[in-house]
This record gives sequence, structure tokens and C-alpha cells, in this order.
Amino acid sequence: MLSVERISKTVGALKLKDISLEVRPGSYLVLLGASGVGKSILLETVAGLVQPDSGRLLLDGKDITNEKIQRRRIGLVFQDGALFPHISVYANIAYPLRCKKLKASAIRQRVTELAEDVGVAHLLKRSPTALSGGEIQRVSLARALAGEPRCLLLDEPLSSLDTKARFEMRALLRKIHRRSRQAIVHVTHDYTEAVALATHVAVMEHGTIVQSGTVHHIFQRPKSEFVAQFVGIKNFFKGNLRDPDSGQGKTKHFRTDGLDFSVLTDGAPGSGFVCIRSEDVTISNGVFSGQDAATRQAHTSARNNFEGTILDIIPAGPGMEVIIDIGRDKPMELAAMVTSESVKSLGLHCGKKVSASFKASAAKYIEQ
Repeated sequence: MLSVERISKTVGALKLKDISLEVRPGSYLVLLGASGVGKSILLETVAGLVQPDSGRLLLDGKDITNEKIQRRRIGLVFQDGALFPHISVYANIAYPLRCKKLKASAIRQRVTELAEDVGVAHLLKRSPTALSGGEIQRVSLARALAGEPRCLLLDEPLSSLDTKARFEMRALLRKIHRRSRQAIVHVTHDYTEAVALATHVAVMEHGTIVQSGTVHHIFQRPKSEFVAQFVGIKNFFKGNLRDPDSGQGKTKHFRTDGLDFSVLTDGAPGSGFVCIRSEDVTISNGVFSGQDAATRQAHTSARNNFEGTILDIIPAGPGMEVIIDIGRDKPMELAAMVTSESVKSLGLHCGKKVSASFKASAAKYIEQ
């Protein structure tokens, strides 16, 4: 297990402040944060390229804070691959094995195995200068794995790749992790990589970890507006929670900018935030008011039903993001994720009046 204990480091205007996290054997931790928050500096500190100002690093219980890079048993794959350009692909992968002074036959066997695993067996005689971006990352990955690291560090390994190469590298990383249970720390600013790869996520802001946990925990229960917005949750509202009316159990009322949300929560009354994933918002045709609204609520499990006007329809990956103004006293945007087929079948377009609904259990309350 890798333990980062209260690491601090100042590099120019960039500061790491009391960073602590654990990477357990077999876990895939994605370190998520905007550019310039210190993700790469933290990774380089763990690798031994940067010495911390304070704090310590432990690997399998051993203090490696001042250990030489070569003796840390930590592999590092840079964003640009950082292959040796003057030697072949074979020699690049073989480099860590030669440092161990293994026999030529053992090196040849291991390089062949690794090259086949990452899909570059046909490139062993090539120069790195003749490789594509995706091929460079595959070779870099094989070279890092050749050192048999206890923890593998990946510094934005997909950021410079085209869509096809990025998809293939994600599949390769999933395969490697699934088969070997290799402990991995993966730095990125793309939350979709966390969804596709991670078992655990740590979110960085202003040089510190602001939330960490399982992927489900982070994406279902973000602790702050920053975390919610960074992991792609568009619907985030500030307001006040109050106790339920008699007979409504744990379903409480959340008041925000003139609207009331029904929220299923154990949270105490007071100020806080509510977030709703766009995937949990349902759109339907027709406008409901008065008795119609009561009838609609009686026949659906969705406690939150609002009328609104479509402001925008935006392509978003495999679906379409529909932005609806549900405000009364002032504009309030609610985002819903639907399929392209739904946009067509419902005849959705900018300016159309629709109804938007979500369950009380889909509204996650965060105490302030």
C-alpha cells in the first residue's frame, strides 16, 4: 500500500498543502482536478523526482520519502511518454530489466511478453520517433511495467491522444488492472476517465484534496459545489432545508429561489445544497397545473414536477443535454440528459413548454 502523509511542497506560485491519501493494493485511484492545482507535482513527489518540503511517503509500510528513484519500485508514465529517442522500442522496454542485470534470454522473454500485452509486439524494431501518440503511450506503459512497480503512476496519459487511441488506451488500462490488480494512480482533469477507469477518486482544489472516496460516493454525494461541477453535475442549488409536513417521513422540503424541492434525506434543517444528476431528470410533453399537477403526482413516484421552457439542446456524448428554465421568481436552469431518439419523438426544441420531473431520492442534500 502507498501512503501519502501530510505532504506539502511549494514550487513557485504552486503549493501542495497537507496532502494525505492512501492507495491500497489493487485499487485504481484517479486524481481529478483542474490544470494547475498540483496534480503532476504530487505525482512527481511520489515518484521521487521532487522532494517534499514536509510530510512523508510510505510504501508497504517502509518510509521512502528520501529513497532513490531507482529503489522505490514505483513506475511513472508521463503525458508525452518520455521514451529514449536514440534507441529502439525493444531497448526502451528492456531498459529497466537491464538495470537489474538480468540475463539476455530473460530480458528477451519479458520484453516479448510485455510487448504482446500492450499490443506493440510488431513495433519492437522501430525508433520511438516513428511511433504515433497511442503507440508511444503503449510502449511507455510496457517500460514502466517492466520494472515490476508496486504502484504505477500515470500523468495524464490520454490527454494528447485522438478519440480512437484514447478509447483503446482506456480498454488496455482496464485490462491490465483487471488482470494484474496493479495499484494505479492516474492524474487527469477529465472526469469521464474517472468513470471509465477508477475504483477510487480524489478531487484536488487549490493544492489540497477536497474529497476522496469510491467513484459512486464522489459522483453520488459530492461535498461541495466545486466537486459537483467538476464531476459533471450541472444541477446544483443553494437553499434551506426544513422538516417535512406531518406524515411525510424523511421526505423534507428544500427551498431555493422561490421553488420547493422534495428531498429524501436524514440531514438536519438549515442551509445547504441540493444536487441532481441530469440523468435523473425526466422530460415529458404537456404543462401541468392545478388539479392536473395533483393528478400527475398521484400517479408517479416523482415528487418533484416542474413546468419550464427549453433554453438549449446540446449534444453530450451519446445523448443530448436539454436545458430547461423552471424558475418562477427568476430564471433557474435545470439540465436533463436524454437520448437523441427522445428529442425527436417528443419534438423537443428551444422555446417549447415541457414538464421536468425527478424523484425525491434523486435529490442529494449536502449540509453547508
